[in-house]
Amino acid sequence: MSNIVRIDAVRSLANASIGATYTLLGTPFNHAMRLLHFINGTDADIMISFDGTTDNVPVLADNFALYDLTSNQNSNETFRYERGTQIFIKYLSVPTTGSFYLVCIYGKGE
Repeated sequence: MSNIVRIDAVRSLANASIGATYTLLGTPFNHAMRLLHFINGTDADIMISFDGTTDNVPVLADNFALYDLTSNQNSNETFRYERGTQIFIKYLSVPTTGSFYLVCIYGKGE
């Protein structure tokens, strides 16, 4: 386990690249991620999927969602977003401005 924070390259899609069906948001995770911060900088509601099919998490226009899986763990700390995970997004209403972002945080060496 690591106690040194690393922030992965930001994943993003501009409003014109977000469709009515699921589109891949960046690359698969190369690390076991501890925290995901979804930032919706568009003027539309966006749906997130972890498999490209299932609606998992809505993020309302000009809003964010933060998922910290390690905030209240015991010393084992093995609860993570799996390496290789891919994130997909689609619009629930058509975005006309802004971008959608995903910030991922992992531990050094994980």
